[in-house]
Amino acid sequence: MGKKGYSPEVMALYERFNREAKEGGYTLNADVDMTLQLVEGLYVNQTRYGYLMCPCRLAFGEKQKDLDVICPCDYRDVDVDEFDACFCGLYVGERVAQGKATAHSIPERRPEEYQLGGFLPATKQVAGRTVETAIPVWRCRVCGYLCAREQPPPVCPVCKAKKDRFETFEFGA
Repeated sequence: MGKKGYSPEVMALYERFNREAKEGGYTLNADVDMTLQLVEGLYVNQTRYGYLMCPCRLAFGEKQKDLDVICPCDYRDVDVDEFDACFCGLYVGERVAQGKATAHSIPERRPEEYQLGGFLPATKQVAGRTVETAIPVWRCRVCGYLCAREQPPPVCPVCKAKKDRFETFEFGA
């Protein structure tokens, strides 16, 4: 067993999340005990469902219906931007990381149709292909990296350009 009785698998997952957060310009919550409890919940859900389902939300147990809340969830960035922490508190913003603010309760952003019946994104036809359009696509103007999310990432995972170097990307334009 690792730190305070956590399994080696949980500790390895914690290290992975910590490394990937730093590489992507994110910060894990500095409350290591709470963070390890969340990571343990993610590990349990990985074992149970086959994917890293957020431990703070109810799962359908069907990956397609749970895609929006597989960690890191679709709501992480907008929660961190607005509330300085994501819904479960695993990821925190700069103010919380620097001790200038504390993480607090975050309202649920998951739309009711996700909560009740498993949301399937809207689609449109582009160049003869069906393209999901539920959230915007962002393009890094430096390296061309594309990502679909509500807001651009704070740091490009490829070239490390800052958020302001992203533009919306239009299919077929």
